[in-house]
Amino acid sequence: MRTTLDIDDSLLTKAKSVAAKEHTSLTRLIEQGLAMRLSARPAQAKRRRAALPVYAGKGGLRAGVADSLSHRALLDAADDSA
Repeated sequence: MRTTLDIDDSLLTKAKSVAAKEHTSLTRLIEQGLAMRLSARPAQAKRRRAALPVYAGKGGLRAGVADSLSHRALLDAADDSA
C-alpha cells in the first residue's frame, strides 16, 4: 500500500544511510521499525496492577463522626482524638 509521510529531514537522511549500509530499502527499514514499535506495546500493557493492602480488622468509624464522606468531619474527629 502506498502512503505519504512527513518525516524530519535529518531523520530521513539517517534512515537512508542505515538502509544503504544494511543493503535494504527505506520502505523495509520503516516497516521493520514500525513492526518493532507495535510489537513492544503489548508487553507494556501486560503489566500487573499493584495489589493494594486491604484492612481486614474489626472496628469502623468512631462514634460522633457526623458524615463519613465529609473531609471536614473526618479531620474534626481526628483532631478530637489527639
